[in-house]
Amino acid sequence: MVHLDTNFLIDALVPGSAQEEQMVGWLGAGETLGISAIAWGEFLCGPLSPSAEALARRLLPDSAALERSDAEKAAELFNLTGRRSKSYADCCIAAVAIRLQVPLATGNHDDFTPIVPHGLVLA
Repeated sequence: MVHLDTNFLIDALVPGSAQEEQMVGWLGAGETLGISAIAWGEFLCGPLSPSAEALARRLLPDSAALERSDAEKAAELFNLTGRRSKSYADCCIAAVAIRLQVPLATGNHDDFTPIVPHGLVLA
């Protein structure tokens, strides 16, 4: 399984994008895709077309909830990575991926790289 960050999902729904190519490759190889409820909520904030939303719902019929332990891990990550402004949501997304022991696909590597030494694996 590979978890998708919001920006990766948005870009993967653009025909011909590098993210679409990567996602099609994963699916062709039998990989399953997942997403945290936090990233899913960010995605739904849009803007997005009805067709993009429908496709995303087919690709990702469920999302992984943010559990209390994830919230605690996210707070720890937030503090360990310099309390960066607006990074708590990224820390929540990372905490879910760490708990599930799955890599995270993102187009914002700079946002997530500080979390890698603390257990996050990037796809």
